[in-house]
Amino acid sequence: MAEQEHAFEHMDGFEQGELAAQVRLGKFEAHYEEIFAEVIEDGVITPEERARLHKAADALGLDRTRIKNLEEALQAAYEARHHVRVRDESGEDAAPESIVVGPQAGSDPRVAVLQRRVRELELQVADLTRELSEARAQVAVEVDLSNLAASGAAPEAAESADDLARRLHGNPRDVNALRALYRIHDRAGDDDRRWLVSQALVYMDAASSVERDTYARGLIDSLIKPKSSVSLEGHKLLFHPDEELLTGQIFAVIAPAVLLGRISTLRRERALPKLDPQRRQDPKVSTLQAVRCFSWAGAILGLGSPPIYADPEYAGTVEMVPAVPPAARLGRAALSGRSPPELAFIAGRYLSYLREQHFIRLLVSTIPDLEDLFLAALSIANARIPLSSEIKRRVEPIARAIEPVLDPAAIDHLRGHFFRFLDDGGRTNLRRWAKAADRTAARAGLLLANSLGAAHAVLELDDPASVDAKMDDLILFSTSDRYARLRRQIGVAPAH
Repeated sequence: MAEQEHAFEHMDGFEQGELAAQVRLGKFEAHYEEIFAEVIEDGVITPEERARLHKAADALGLDRTRIKNLEEALQAAYEARHHVRVRDESGEDAAPESIVVGPQAGSDPRVAVLQRRVRELELQVADLTRELSEARAQVAVEVDLSNLAASGAAPEAAESADDLARRLHGNPRDVNALRALYRIHDRAGDDDRRWLVSQALVYMDAASSVERDTYARGLIDSLIKPKSSVSLEGHKLLFHPDEELLTGQIFAVIAPAVLLGRISTLRRERALPKLDPQRRQDPKVSTLQAVRCFSWAGAILGLGSPPIYADPEYAGTVEMVPAVPPAARLGRAALSGRSPPELAFIAGRYLSYLREQHFIRLLVSTIPDLEDLFLAALSIANARIPLSSEIKRRVEPIARAIEPVLDPAAIDHLRGHFFRFLDDGGRTNLRRWAKAADRTAARAGLLLANSLGAAHAVLELDDPASVDAKMDDLILFSTSDRYARLRRQIGVAPAH
């Protein structure tokens, strides 16, 4: 027990880098949203309630234009939900609807060129929307011929590490390829990579006595103690190759507004989880291993630690509770019966979702809803994109609820992402993106847990039927050059 009490500590001299990008929502939204949500709960804004809103705004020192934008978003969400119009009896003019203004017609020939370009891009977006509509609930099929050359490949001894990596990409559990890779790292004197391959073979119960001995000698008694946190460049090594970064960047812009909408909706429906203040934990003084683990993991990943609440009544491991900032509720499955490596995997995987590119996955679980949000973001970037009547009916209320919350800089970023998206072909597969984001999160968990066995135990808690496929990706990643480079960067493995 004494050893476990010190399990989640950093090495002396640990260098905490700059915190990576996380989803953010300012105090403005946090305070004013609660007040305004209460005011419009009955669908009417009375003069007395308007006076109360003005008083709150003055007390908080808030900008009136920004307030109108937030009110417009909250009101649009309320009206879409209840199919009614909010009546403002205070006599004040309603805030003008925010729109994306395209290039204006004029005599400048440059404008005409831009307009032609916009029309071309709109046609590409039309193709995108049609393909997204047709692809709902379909799984992307990909062709991988990386194994084709392996069938007639030269003898094992002649294969390079790159050749073996290609073989493993087709079959991560190729024992012969793993053993050949083990021997290459052994000859090169790369102890860390040799140990990583031996771990994969032991996990698969396919290790020889020599490989098992290598694995046993390399085991550490405590968790990893890196010399520094994961840098922004290091996070790129964690990202799954199928994760289209631009898609995540588009979701990152709208994630705070979607969080705000979720909070407002849950509050109106009397479904917003109530967090007991007495259950909030301070990682600096908490004796709970899971709580200390999240603080330890947040420092290593450069993501910080969210407000943490320990709730033994919740049966799961950890869930996000919509709040400002988002809170983490730790359940029974994390608070008891978990080894330190398993806790490390739980923490690393969850914290990866707090990155602004991934946070939408905590808010939206279904692919159709992700598609609607993605198209809403594109329509905010360019209000003139052609959408079918069915898609427009779903997407327009979402865009009206999101856009007013975005400041001008955010909308500019969204426009920039929109044009880059079209220049890249105007296509994405959100089912593949979501799956890749989940795989990225699992890779972050593996980095901290340093144990394929611990990863398997946690993944099996969620969905036993999908464990093998998820573990295939972790086996492949754990024996890859990317993973070895990341371990060297943070000081877990010696430079080679």
